[in-house]
Amino acid sequence: MIALRLTLPAAREEAAVTLLWELGTAGIEVQSAPEETLALLAYFPIDQDEIPTLVMAIRRELADATIEAADVPDVDWVARFRDGFRSFAVGSFQIIPAWEARANLGPRALRIDPGRAFGTGTHESTQLCVLLLERLAEQTALGRVLDVGAGTGILALVAARLGATFVVASDNDAEALASCRQHATLNGVHLPVLCADGGRAVRPGLFDVLVANLMAPLLIERAEELGALFGRSAVLAGLLTGEVDDVRRAFRAFDPAPRVECMGEWAALCLTRRVS
Repeated sequence: MIALRLTLPAAREEAAVTLLWELGTAGIEVQSAPEETLALLAYFPIDQDEIPTLVMAIRRELADATIEAADVPDVDWVARFRDGFRSFAVGSFQIIPAWEARANLGPRALRIDPGRAFGTGTHESTQLCVLLLERLAEQTALGRVLDVGAGTGILALVAARLGATFVVASDNDAEALASCRQHATLNGVHLPVLCADGGRAVRPGLFDVLVANLMAPLLIERAEELGALFGRSAVLAGLLTGEVDDVRRAFRAFDPAPRVECMGEWAALCLTRRVS
């Protein structure tokens, strides 16, 4: 385990926290810093020789951050997060800790066991995806759904509970894949799990609906690849409100005027494929 301290403008907190989780942090502390700045202490379960690559990845997205090494206390961050994790609602769904004893759970209840994979439903980008999936399901049957960068698999499980006929969760991270399988079992959902980098292992047009809760730079870089995956609709999230126009331009060949939904500093796009 190593620790990095990032000092950056306070306005960049949400973007920094999201990036650190995407890069695999095991936990983040907010520390005191001079006025209008913020210090984040992030822990990573990696070896010393992996630090330069990690720092480079952070600098690419947070050029205005100062990064320095820090001491590592003996803390179980997953256990600490569990201590503060309580049931809550997202749209019509109730997210329930896996260890909380409850009987007679309804069809819109999902048991979640927080770990290192992203997606417990607490983040705005995950919540936006849930809300947009609900709206799509109200309009027409979801059909076949692909969740790219699935993390814990929560969005794939939501799609299944909303009546999707076939759902696949895809990720290239071993912990995420294990988390998807665990949550499928916890919730009694049949969920095929695919180890893949983006959509490169998927036949174009095989799925009706795509869910991609990634980050704006990755969405933009993979726009052509991701756009080829869905036949009808796509939910794209993981972007800040200031990144909406860039992502929208990247996907304009598929939908020149996607629906935009915002929650705090975060945004999501709902694309309807243009029929030529």
